[in-house]
Amino acid sequence: MQEQDAEQDAEMPKQEGRRGRIGGMGFEKELEKARAAAERAGEVALGYRDRGFTAEAKSDGSPVTPADRECERVIAGLLEEAFPDDGLLGEEGSAKESRSGRRWIVDPIDGTRDFVRGNPLWAVLIGLEENGVVAAGVAHLPALGETYFAWRGGGAYRNQDRIRISSITRVDQAVLCPSGLNNLSGRPFAAGLLEWMKGFWAVRSLGGCLDAMLVASGKAEVWIEPVVKAWDLAAPKVIIEEAGGRFFNFDGGSSIYGGNCAACVPALEQELRRFLGAGV
Repeated sequence: MQEQDAEQDAEMPKQEGRRGRIGGMGFEKELEKARAAAERAGEVALGYRDRGFTAEAKSDGSPVTPADRECERVIAGLLEEAFPDDGLLGEEGSAKESRSGRRWIVDPIDGTRDFVRGNPLWAVLIGLEENGVVAAGVAHLPALGETYFAWRGGGAYRNQDRIRISSITRVDQAVLCPSGLNNLSGRPFAAGLLEWMKGFWAVRSLGGCLDAMLVASGKAEVWIEPVVKAWDLAAPKVIIEEAGGRFFNFDGGSSIYGGNCAACVPALEQELRRFLGAGV
Protein backbone atom coordinates (compact mmCIF):
# COMPACT_ATOMS: atom_id res chain seq x y z
CA MET A 1 0.00 0.00 0.00
CA GLN A 2 2.84 2.39 0.83
CA GLU A 3 4.48 1.69 -2.55
CA GLN A 4 1.18 2.44 -4.31
CA ASP A 5 0.80 5.70 -2.39
CA ALA A 6 4.36 6.66 -3.29
CA GLU A 7 3.63 6.05 -6.97
CA GLN A 8 0.49 8.20 -6.79
CA ASP A 9 2.38 10.99 -5.01
CA ALA A 10 4.96 10.95 -7.81
CA GLU A 11 2.16 11.61 -10.30
CA MET A 12 0.75 14.59 -8.39
CA PRO A 13 1.34 18.13 -9.69
CA LYS A 14 4.30 19.93 -8.21
CA GLN A 15 3.01 22.88 -6.21
CA GLU A 16 4.40 26.30 -7.02
CA GLY A 17 2.55 29.49 -6.22
CA ARG A 18 -1.19 29.95 -6.40
CA ARG A 19 -2.02 27.56 -9.21
CA GLY A 20 0.77 25.06 -8.71
CA ARG A 21 3.01 23.86 -11.49
CA ILE A 22 2.44 20.72 -13.51
CA GLY A 23 5.53 18.59 -13.85
CA GLY A 24 6.54 15.72 -16.10
CA MET A 25 4.00 15.88 -18.93
CA GLY A 26 3.52 17.26 -22.40
CA PHE A 27 1.00 20.02 -21.66
CA GLU A 28 2.72 21.90 -18.85
CA LYS A 29 2.65 25.32 -20.47
CA GLU A 30 -0.78 24.83 -21.97
CA LEU A 31 -2.44 23.94 -18.69
CA GLU A 32 -0.58 26.61 -16.80
CA LYS A 33 -1.77 29.28 -19.23
CA ALA A 34 -5.29 27.87 -19.43
CA ARG A 35 -5.66 27.76 -15.66
CA ALA A 36 -4.36 31.33 -15.40
CA ALA A 37 -6.82 32.45 -18.08
CA ALA A 38 -9.72 30.68 -16.38
CA GLU A 39 -8.85 32.22 -13.03
CA ARG A 40 -8.56 35.70 -14.54
CA ALA A 41 -11.93 35.27 -16.27
CA GLY A 42 -13.42 34.08 -13.00
CA GLU A 43 -12.20 37.24 -11.28
CA VAL A 44 -13.76 39.35 -14.03
CA ALA A 45 -17.07 37.51 -13.71
CA LEU A 46 -17.11 37.87 -9.93
CA GLY A 47 -16.53 41.59 -10.37
CA TYR A 48 -19.59 41.85 -12.61
CA ARG A 49 -21.58 39.82 -10.11
CA ASP A 50 -20.68 42.20 -7.32
CA ARG A 51 -21.28 45.40 -9.33
CA GLY A 52 -24.45 44.24 -11.05
CA PHE A 53 -25.27 43.82 -14.75
CA THR A 54 -28.14 43.47 -17.20
CA ALA A 55 -28.72 40.20 -19.03
CA GLU A 56 -29.92 39.94 -22.61
CA ALA A 57 -31.61 37.09 -24.48
CA LYS A 58 -29.92 35.38 -27.42
CA SER A 59 -31.90 34.28 -30.46
CA ASP A 60 -32.45 30.87 -28.87
CA GLY A 61 -33.79 32.43 -25.67
CA SER A 62 -30.72 31.68 -23.56
CA PRO A 63 -29.26 34.56 -21.53
CA VAL A 64 -25.99 36.36 -22.18
CA THR A 65 -24.38 39.07 -20.07
CA PRO A 66 -21.55 41.58 -20.45
CA ALA A 67 -19.59 39.25 -18.17
CA ASP A 68 -19.84 36.40 -20.70
CA ARG A 69 -18.45 38.58 -23.47
CA GLU A 70 -15.72 40.19 -21.37
CA CYS A 71 -14.58 36.83 -19.95
CA GLU A 72 -14.31 35.36 -23.43
CA ARG A 73 -12.36 38.41 -24.61
CA VAL A 74 -9.93 38.01 -21.70
CA ILE A 75 -9.46 34.28 -22.27
CA ALA A 76 -9.04 34.68 -26.03
CA GLY A 77 -6.45 37.41 -25.56
CA LEU A 78 -4.36 35.46 -23.07
CA LEU A 79 -4.42 32.27 -25.16
CA GLU A 80 -3.65 34.17 -28.37
CA GLU A 81 -0.67 35.78 -26.71
CA ALA A 82 0.68 32.47 -25.41
CA PHE A 83 -0.14 30.28 -28.43
CA PRO A 84 -0.46 32.48 -31.55
CA ASP A 85 -0.67 29.55 -33.98
CA ASP A 86 -3.57 27.81 -32.21
CA GLY A 87 -7.18 28.16 -33.28
CA LEU A 88 -10.09 29.26 -31.12
CA LEU A 89 -13.79 28.49 -30.78
CA GLY A 90 -15.81 30.41 -28.19
CA GLU A 91 -19.48 30.35 -27.27
CA GLU A 92 -19.78 34.11 -27.59
CA GLY A 93 -18.42 34.25 -31.13
CA SER A 94 -14.64 34.08 -30.87
CA ALA A 95 -13.28 32.13 -33.81
CA LYS A 96 -9.85 31.68 -35.31
CA GLU A 97 -8.46 29.18 -37.77
CA SER A 98 -5.65 26.98 -36.51
CA ARG A 99 -2.18 26.92 -38.02
CA SER A 100 -0.94 24.30 -35.56
CA GLY A 101 -3.55 21.53 -35.65
CA ARG A 102 -4.76 22.68 -32.24
CA ARG A 103 -7.80 24.66 -31.15
CA TRP A 104 -8.91 26.12 -27.83
CA ILE A 105 -12.62 25.63 -27.11
CA VAL A 106 -14.02 28.11 -24.60
CA ASP A 107 -17.19 28.60 -22.61
CA PRO A 108 -16.53 31.81 -20.66
CA ILE A 109 -19.46 31.26 -18.27
CA ASP A 110 -20.97 27.79 -18.37
CA GLY A 111 -24.27 28.12 -16.53
CA THR A 112 -25.17 31.71 -17.33
CA ARG A 113 -28.65 31.16 -15.94
CA ASP A 114 -27.07 30.34 -12.57
CA PHE A 115 -24.76 33.34 -12.88
CA VAL A 116 -27.71 35.64 -13.60
CA ARG A 117 -29.66 34.34 -10.59
CA GLY A 118 -26.71 34.60 -8.22
CA ASN A 119 -26.22 30.85 -7.81
CA PRO A 120 -22.60 29.67 -7.34
CA LEU A 121 -22.87 26.73 -9.78
CA TRP A 122 -21.38 28.31 -12.92
CA ALA A 123 -17.94 27.62 -14.37
CA VAL A 124 -15.28 28.82 -16.78
CA LEU A 125 -14.45 26.05 -19.25
CA ILE A 126 -11.36 25.84 -21.46
CA GLY A 127 -10.50 22.78 -23.53
CA LEU A 128 -7.59 22.14 -25.90
CA GLU A 129 -8.38 20.10 -28.99
CA GLU A 130 -5.42 18.61 -30.84
CA ASN A 131 -5.98 16.93 -34.21
CA GLY A 132 -9.66 16.43 -33.38
CA VAL A 133 -9.12 14.98 -29.88
CA VAL A 134 -9.52 16.90 -26.63
CA ALA A 135 -6.04 16.72 -25.12
CA ALA A 136 -6.42 18.87 -22.01
CA GLY A 137 -9.07 20.81 -20.15
CA VAL A 138 -9.77 23.18 -17.27
CA ALA A 139 -13.06 23.65 -15.42
CA HIS A 140 -12.85 26.54 -12.97
CA LEU A 141 -15.75 27.21 -10.57
CA PRO A 142 -14.90 30.67 -9.19
CA ALA A 143 -17.74 30.99 -6.68
CA LEU A 144 -16.90 27.58 -5.19
CA GLY A 145 -13.14 28.04 -5.16
CA GLU A 146 -12.49 24.88 -7.17
CA THR A 147 -10.49 24.22 -10.31
CA TYR A 148 -10.57 20.85 -12.06
CA PHE A 149 -8.11 20.01 -14.82
CA ALA A 150 -6.72 17.07 -16.74
CA TRP A 151 -4.51 16.15 -19.66
CA ARG A 152 -4.66 13.07 -21.83
CA GLY A 153 -2.67 10.31 -20.18
CA GLY A 154 -1.83 12.43 -17.14
CA GLY A 155 -4.79 12.05 -14.80
CA ALA A 156 -7.37 14.45 -13.42
CA TYR A 157 -7.10 16.89 -10.53
CA ARG A 158 -9.14 19.19 -8.33
CA ASN A 159 -6.99 22.11 -7.21
CA GLN A 160 -3.81 20.15 -6.34
CA ASP A 161 -5.36 16.78 -5.49
CA ARG A 162 -5.62 13.81 -7.81
CA ILE A 163 -9.25 12.75 -8.32
CA ARG A 164 -10.79 9.44 -9.32
CA ILE A 165 -14.28 8.20 -9.97
CA SER A 166 -15.99 6.25 -7.20
CA SER A 167 -15.78 2.48 -6.78
CA ILE A 168 -19.57 2.07 -6.57
CA THR A 169 -20.89 -0.70 -8.80
CA ARG A 170 -24.63 -0.80 -8.04
CA VAL A 171 -27.44 1.51 -9.08
CA ASP A 172 -29.05 1.36 -5.64
CA GLN A 173 -25.86 2.81 -4.15
CA ALA A 174 -25.26 5.37 -6.89
CA VAL A 175 -26.00 9.08 -7.29
CA LEU A 176 -27.61 10.12 -10.58
CA CYS A 177 -27.15 13.66 -11.94
CA PRO A 178 -29.61 14.32 -14.78
CA SER A 179 -29.00 17.83 -16.13
CA GLY A 180 -31.46 19.74 -18.29
CA LEU A 181 -34.58 17.81 -17.32
CA ASN A 182 -36.64 20.46 -19.12
CA ASN A 183 -34.95 19.45 -22.39
CA LEU A 184 -35.81 15.75 -22.26
CA SER A 185 -39.17 16.00 -24.03
CA GLY A 186 -39.27 13.77 -27.08
CA ARG A 187 -36.38 11.53 -26.04
CA PRO A 188 -37.24 7.83 -26.38
CA PHE A 189 -36.29 7.19 -22.76
CA ALA A 190 -38.12 10.23 -21.30
CA ALA A 191 -41.31 8.36 -20.43
CA GLY A 192 -39.41 5.85 -18.33
CA LEU A 193 -37.08 8.31 -16.60
CA LEU A 194 -38.97 8.73 -13.33
CA GLU A 195 -39.30 4.99 -12.85
CA TRP A 196 -35.63 4.46 -13.65
CA MET A 197 -34.58 7.22 -11.25
CA LYS A 198 -36.36 5.44 -8.40
CA GLY A 199 -33.67 2.77 -8.42
CA PHE A 200 -30.86 5.19 -7.54
CA TRP A 201 -29.61 5.92 -4.02
CA ALA A 202 -29.99 9.66 -4.67
CA VAL A 203 -30.70 12.08 -7.53
CA ARG A 204 -29.07 15.50 -7.82
CA SER A 205 -29.32 18.02 -10.66
CA LEU A 206 -26.99 20.95 -10.02
CA GLY A 207 -26.01 21.93 -13.56
CA GLY A 208 -23.89 20.54 -16.37
CA CYS A 209 -20.30 21.24 -15.33
CA LEU A 210 -20.78 20.70 -11.61
CA ASP A 211 -22.70 17.46 -12.19
CA ALA A 212 -19.88 16.28 -14.45
CA MET A 213 -17.25 17.16 -11.86
CA LEU A 214 -19.18 15.28 -9.17
CA VAL A 215 -18.83 12.14 -11.29
CA ALA A 216 -15.14 12.81 -11.99
CA SER A 217 -14.36 13.33 -8.30
CA GLY A 218 -16.24 10.29 -7.01
CA LYS A 219 -19.20 12.14 -5.48
CA ALA A 220 -21.72 10.88 -8.06
CA GLU A 221 -21.78 8.00 -10.53
CA VAL A 222 -23.97 8.99 -13.50
CA TRP A 223 -24.41 12.24 -15.45
CA ILE A 224 -26.87 12.81 -18.30
CA GLU A 225 -26.93 15.99 -20.45
CA PRO A 226 -29.59 16.03 -23.22
CA VAL A 227 -28.72 19.31 -24.98
CA VAL A 228 -25.15 20.56 -25.04
CA LYS A 229 -22.53 22.21 -27.26
CA ALA A 230 -18.88 21.46 -27.89
CA TRP A 231 -17.70 24.25 -25.58
CA ASP A 232 -19.75 22.72 -22.74
CA LEU A 233 -18.05 19.34 -23.17
CA ALA A 234 -14.44 19.84 -24.22
CA ALA A 235 -13.05 20.29 -20.70
CA PRO A 236 -15.45 17.94 -18.84
CA LYS A 237 -14.85 15.08 -21.29
CA VAL A 238 -11.11 14.83 -20.74
CA ILE A 239 -11.46 15.40 -16.99
CA ILE A 240 -14.03 12.61 -16.63
CA GLU A 241 -12.09 10.18 -18.79
CA GLU A 242 -8.79 10.88 -17.06
CA ALA A 243 -10.52 10.33 -13.72
CA GLY A 244 -11.47 6.84 -14.94
CA GLY A 245 -15.01 7.49 -16.14
CA ARG A 246 -16.84 6.66 -19.35
CA PHE A 247 -18.19 9.32 -21.72
CA PHE A 248 -20.52 8.75 -24.67
CA ASN A 249 -23.30 10.28 -26.74
CA PHE A 250 -26.88 9.03 -26.88
CA ASP A 251 -26.18 7.50 -30.31
CA GLY A 252 -23.28 5.49 -28.92
CA GLY A 253 -20.52 7.76 -30.20
CA SER A 254 -18.03 9.69 -28.08
CA SER A 255 -17.81 13.22 -29.43
CA ILE A 256 -18.02 16.71 -27.96
CA TYR A 257 -19.96 17.59 -31.11
CA GLY A 258 -22.73 15.00 -30.53
CA GLY A 259 -25.24 17.47 -29.07
CA ASN A 260 -25.74 15.42 -25.90
CA CYS A 261 -23.78 13.16 -23.60
CA ALA A 262 -23.74 10.75 -20.71
CA ALA A 263 -20.94 9.87 -18.32
CA CYS A 264 -20.62 7.27 -15.62
CA VAL A 265 -18.40 4.90 -13.69
CA PRO A 266 -17.46 1.85 -15.79
CA ALA A 267 -19.51 -0.55 -13.67
CA LEU A 268 -22.73 1.27 -14.63
CA GLU A 269 -21.95 1.85 -18.30
CA GLN A 270 -24.00 -1.03 -19.66
CA GLU A 271 -27.01 -0.09 -17.54
CA LEU A 272 -26.81 3.54 -18.65
CA ARG A 273 -26.35 2.65 -22.33
CA ARG A 274 -29.29 0.25 -22.11
CA PHE A 275 -31.57 2.91 -20.65
CA LEU A 276 -30.55 5.58 -23.15
CA GLY A 277 -30.59 3.17 -26.11
CA ALA A 278 -26.95 4.02 -26.76
CA GLY A 279 -25.83 0.42 -27.40
CA VAL A 280 -23.53 -1.68 -25.21
